[in-house]
Amino acid sequence: MKAMILAAGKGTRLRPLTQVLPKPMIPILGKPVMEYLVEELARHGFDQIMVNTSHLATNIENYFNDGRRWGVEIGYSFEGYIRDGDVFAQPVGSAGGMRRINDFGRFFDDTFLVVCGDALIDLDLTTAVRKHWQSGAVASLVVARVDPDQVSSYGVVEAGADGRITGFQEKPPASEARSNLVNTGIYIFEPSVLDLVPAGVAYDIGSQLFPAILQAGLPFNAIDIPFSWIDIGRLSDYWEANQRLMRGQLNYVRMPGTEVFPGVWCGLNVKVDWNDVRIEGPVYIGAGSHIMAGAQILGPTWIGHGCVVEGGARIRRSILFEYSRLGARADVDEAVVFGRNCVDKEGNPIHDGDRELDWVTDSRDEPARASA
Repeated sequence: MKAMILAAGKGTRLRPLTQVLPKPMIPILGKPVMEYLVEELARHGFDQIMVNTSHLATNIENYFNDGRRWGVEIGYSFEGYIRDGDVFAQPVGSAGGMRRINDFGRFFDDTFLVVCGDALIDLDLTTAVRKHWQSGAVASLVVARVDPDQVSSYGVVEAGADGRITGFQEKPPASEARSNLVNTGIYIFEPSVLDLVPAGVAYDIGSQLFPAILQAGLPFNAIDIPFSWIDIGRLSDYWEANQRLMRGQLNYVRMPGTEVFPGVWCGLNVKVDWNDVRIEGPVYIGAGSHIMAGAQILGPTWIGHGCVVEGGARIRRSILFEYSRLGARADVDEAVVFGRNCVDKEGNPIHDGDRELDWVTDSRDEPARASA
């Protein structure tokens, strides 16, 4: 079966992470979020996958290549252009990306699935497609139920008792929401839907294609089945996703490495002074990392490979990207550390006066540069 992963967005709400990584490549428990999607698609027989790329496209294309590592075929549709050797992103919208792929090689010749490249799901895709076929719809949207006080963060879907979609509300106030069903970014389409998408222009699925389907009076169905859905549209969502996964809240995701103590996992060749550190799980310590005597690590915390945590440093419910080095005076609480940056879970930079976080450095630097 055929599927498309939407991966062309700039991920502005995930800055500053997305200044150096495209959103689908942001790591969750050590591997890109899009890799979980590819694995899930493969599990359900979606073995031909097209990916639209634009922002930092080569990061995605070089990592996933032709897809054989996951037992699937992957192709790419780059939305942009090259001028004088420089690459310029020029996304054409989610629906425009579908139309562009089909105009090029008629890829979508049967029922196909479209998923956003920035979410983790454990949806029974086989059942979802079956429900789409049973409904006779030309388009189906997988929905999730959220608490009524959370609807203002999502696109709300209005549907009848029979599942027929009748309308949408974009992030309405809780007092005005007509439903607590929300758009999950998981769509099932028949190829005829692409006739509603104009060629050669930017066109969005949610704000433009969906209203066009309703206006045309075509059968449009909401699929409401239980599943776990973790969206990482914002940096706070990314932080929360890591927290939830380290607690085991997504069925098919397991901690990597070896569980050396209850709730503490390690990669290969770590160096930890176990007798003189305080570690409370769940915690993962990546391969080649060094945790010095006197350090404190409180979970859920992820420490990438090649990190150094000096004695006296304290880490609580945080994420350290690979090759981060924390000096002895570091106090990282509910934060994300990457490169020479440290931001809180909302994405706000953590400042350290005039010293400018000299305790957050690259562990491949000379050790003296990391000392306080």
